[in-house]
Amino acid sequence: MAREYDLVILGAGTGGYVAAIRAAQLGASVAIVERGKLGGTCLHNGCIPSKALLRSAEVYQTVKKSSEFGVNAGNAELDFSQVQKRKEGIVEQLYKGVQHLMKKGKIDVFEGYGRILGPSIFSPSPGTISVENNDGSDNAMIVPKHVLIATGSHPRTLPGLELNGTTILSSDDALKMESLPESIAIIGGGVIGVEWASMLADFGVDVTVLEYASRVLPLEDEDISKEMKRALKKKGVTVITDAKVLSDEVEEQDGQMTIPYEHKGETKAASAEKVLVSVGRAANVDDIGLQNTDIKVEKGFIKVNKHYQTKESHIYAIGDVIGGLQLAHVASHEGIAAVEHMFGDGGHYVDPDMVAKCTYSSPEVANVGLTEQVAKERGFEVKTGTFSFKAIGKALVYGDTSGFVKFVSDAKTDDLLGVHMIGPHVTDMISEAALAKVLDATHWEVAETIHPHPSLSEAVGEAALAVDGKAIHS
Repeated sequence: MAREYDLVILGAGTGGYVAAIRAAQLGASVAIVERGKLGGTCLHNGCIPSKALLRSAEVYQTVKKSSEFGVNAGNAELDFSQVQKRKEGIVEQLYKGVQHLMKKGKIDVFEGYGRILGPSIFSPSPGTISVENNDGSDNAMIVPKHVLIATGSHPRTLPGLELNGTTILSSDDALKMESLPESIAIIGGGVIGVEWASMLADFGVDVTVLEYASRVLPLEDEDISKEMKRALKKKGVTVITDAKVLSDEVEEQDGQMTIPYEHKGETKAASAEKVLVSVGRAANVDDIGLQNTDIKVEKGFIKVNKHYQTKESHIYAIGDVIGGLQLAHVASHEGIAAVEHMFGDGGHYVDPDMVAKCTYSSPEVANVGLTEQVAKERGFEVKTGTFSFKAIGKALVYGDTSGFVKFVSDAKTDDLLGVHMIGPHVTDMISEAALAKVLDATHWEVAETIHPHPSLSEAVGEAALAVDGKAIHS
């Protein structure tokens, strides 16, 4: 017999399980269908495990430089097996936490692969979910009033370049490495590629980054990209931009991977023990039953309206599967907005210009709003202010003065258009700027906020002052 729910969610990643909790809070009966583990990519193959590894890399570098702080720790040795063990422990603890939240919210979890069925004896409209149970038992049938598709994404690769998990890796594969390679070539200098380049270089791996665009972190403000390239080179990373990898010609010879690429009219080649392919993520839209509905897929992503409804008004979609900003915190807020539209007060739209975005490399990068270049493209007359961490006492105390904070404001209205940061702990500081954006603040209102001394956040106040040429310590 089919079971009935107010809402069935396909996918228990960050977007899916957060949406389930919010729907339960609103009094809905909720079920989640997940073929893997609760928490999805972010918890098991993305955000959390990669940041655990990045933290170990940071600690390793700190210990190696401890004599600069007057602490003689001897020769630092890296135990990568313990690094991986610590990572797995963190993931397991958080996984248990998500399981507890499902029980607390009385949310039913179906372990299996869910597919959307068309009109049938169960329902006159598409949306009944057939669950292919992981344990091999007969398929379960679930009849919901609403469906939320939160199936996430998977790593892309390049034409002719097949991921094999040993020498040609995705970021998922890299997280499972039992030992570090002597060298690695990373195809793609976006957020994931830069994080891995930073981490592996800090672990002592010889790293080469091949980026198709003219700069690493091509979606960041140009000044941030330049500073990141400088920082990576300082670590010993070889950064090659404007590099078109000839993916179908990558081959292995004598235990080394050869990666041919075109650069400024010449064909060259990089060599490394392993290749990490980091060229974006593709939505998980195949084999989930979309053909049984009127749902539209454009450029590989499910098309939705501002309430996250598909063309089937009772079926919603959120997160990586709809494209846009493929970030865990964005998926969570989209999930909340979707279920509030279903069961609450009408929901809200997640404005990408209000979203704080972070890169957890060393140095860290964070931003909210428009870059200087995009602001000009949108017709704004802009004025900017920049302040370096080199003049911040807490940065000197902390031992890392790399980077800066940059404000981008509307020259006519003083409205804050964007804030961009690169340096120590900026991923923790960006929320002040994000709040300023939500409150429609000006740069001078941020400048009038009294930032504690000594703190890294003083760079935010000084950069805000710098927009009008009023920075105190420059």
